[in-house]
Amino acid sequence: MTTTHRDAAATPDGAHGNQFALLGQRRFGPFFWTQFSGAANDNLFKFAFTVMVTYQLSVSWMQPAMAGLVIGALFILPFLLFSATSGQLADKFDKTAMIRFVKNLEIGIMALAAWGFVAGNPVILLVCTFLMGLHSTVFGPVKFAYLPQVLQPRELTGGNGMVEMGTFVAILLGNVAGGLLVAIPGTGHRDVAIGCVLLALAGRAVAQAIPPTAATDPGLKINWNPVTETWRNLKLARGNIVVFRSLLGISWMWFFGAVFLSNFPAFAKEVLHGNEQVASLLLVVFSVGIGVGSLLCEVLGRRQVEIGLVPLGAIGMSVFAIDLYFACRGLPPADSLSAAQFIAIAAHWRVMADLLLLSLFAGLYSVPMYALIQLRSAATHRARIIAANNILNALFLIGSSVIAGALLKAGFTIPQIFLAVGIANAVVAVYIFLLVPEYLLRFVAWVLCNLVYRFQPAHVERIPAEGPAVLVCNHVSFVDAVLLMAASPRPIRFVMDHRIFATPVLGTLFRLGKAIPIAPQKEDPASYEAAFETAAGVLREGDLLAIFPEGGLTKDGELQPFRGGIMKILARAKADGIDPPVVPMALTNLWGSFFSRVEKGAAMTRPFRRGFFSRVGLNVGTPVAAEAVTPEDLQARVAALLAA
Repeated sequence: MTTTHRDAAATPDGAHGNQFALLGQRRFGPFFWTQFSGAANDNLFKFAFTVMVTYQLSVSWMQPAMAGLVIGALFILPFLLFSATSGQLADKFDKTAMIRFVKNLEIGIMALAAWGFVAGNPVILLVCTFLMGLHSTVFGPVKFAYLPQVLQPRELTGGNGMVEMGTFVAILLGNVAGGLLVAIPGTGHRDVAIGCVLLALAGRAVAQAIPPTAATDPGLKINWNPVTETWRNLKLARGNIVVFRSLLGISWMWFFGAVFLSNFPAFAKEVLHGNEQVASLLLVVFSVGIGVGSLLCEVLGRRQVEIGLVPLGAIGMSVFAIDLYFACRGLPPADSLSAAQFIAIAAHWRVMADLLLLSLFAGLYSVPMYALIQLRSAATHRARIIAANNILNALFLIGSSVIAGALLKAGFTIPQIFLAVGIANAVVAVYIFLLVPEYLLRFVAWVLCNLVYRFQPAHVERIPAEGPAVLVCNHVSFVDAVLLMAASPRPIRFVMDHRIFATPVLGTLFRLGKAIPIAPQKEDPASYEAAFETAAGVLREGDLLAIFPEGGLTKDGELQPFRGGIMKILARAKADGIDPPVVPMALTNLWGSFFSRVEKGAAMTRPFRRGFFSRVGLNVGTPVAAEAVTPEDLQARVAALLAA
């Protein structure tokens, strides 16, 4: 019987030494190299074709400045037409069988492309561009649905980072090889043809080592109508609003990146006065940046899906895209510089630094979004959600080609297009983060935990990965909720004293996070009852609910008696037929910091009274069954965690 394969080396929380360790495991290594070879071949083919049309052939119906845009749009068109069908196939069949089918298809397409290169026939190569787009369309849903099926949740960020890094290193090598091979006098076209066929054969060979995986929805009936199925997939994706808006965020990132990648040959030639080597160098710099940013996600995110990195990535993308425009102003005139000559001019280093950093931040932006989509999509239709992502990506990529082409025809220079995209990215980012405040809240939490405190949570794997649960914690400071949010792999709804909502900035953040205000019953009976009803609704939805049973901030740093609100929450849950586990937690070493009270002073005074990066922690205890909970027992458990 076919089953999902997981290596014995994987621990329950996926605690490998680092993400590179996955390369040595059969569940990931062969898949990684299959994906790597396919991405390299796509880009060797496309970039060699683009350079050939830009520098070597005179094609009246495709001007050099438009070649990259036309080829890019044709490659993306199948994603728009066939992604919905591909998503169904990936959910219905063994993903390993699908991968091998796609690699067989690649061999045939590359054989046809080899003929096109040797004959110097752009029509054949345009047909192959469309077919390679079809090949990638079928592979896309399989690729991203395969990872969560074989990786543990705490491996998803690292696994996605490795795939993203590998993809862009493959793009780098494919583009460099394509640019260099096609430029070889006399034999360039033949050498590109040979390279494309050899890479296709190598990819098929390594795909044979990928272990079989179980079909996630083998009974699915395929709808072969791409129009109705595309609409159905988009509606399916909209069923989870956070996932859908994350799909939009990823699609925007591809719009942003495509504007740069498709314009590199013309940018190198017309703005930087460089030859084919300079165009390849730009791709090297861009790809290295993406790879480094992708790998940093696991480190900066503490091996969990840290969507707080997404706003950080968006900020960097805009800053350095805008600066790239200014870096291109006043460059010295030159005649067809080689890569060595280009690097020797000091003014060009700023251009390369901007490209490196904007792509690095793009890696920080995209990897957590991909991991979030995989984590929060139901396994039975995850591939169709990824297919919806590919449909949206295709729309945005085609849109980027159309808009960039229209701007070029309207007289915009390429640096001016980069400036416009950088500004637009800032506007889009603000819009997305207002629509999905979870990104912004996690960004604030990430900043607090990494730049204000040295936050070290322990045993966060004890927080249930799915289903309802109640988290109880001591209450030390005004940012306790932010710290718990940073430690949890899942969103948390907090029940909080209504007075904290009047606090500047923090009150706004808690409202964005849909925290539940609660007032004393004697003070406001209606608000008191509404808070418990809202809390019951959170558990009915299968989400995490957190409360601070002391009822207020500690005034002396000591644990205060737990009140009975927890019992009322559990009683309502039981009435709804829910028995959520209760997870005791303890924030440590937070008393006396800027956001806590002190024995002789108010909170949020003397910001550096504990210096920079003061160490604070969170100890997560073993979950307790709902029927065994009492306030006194929970208080004792939290006290024990404080003393640990």
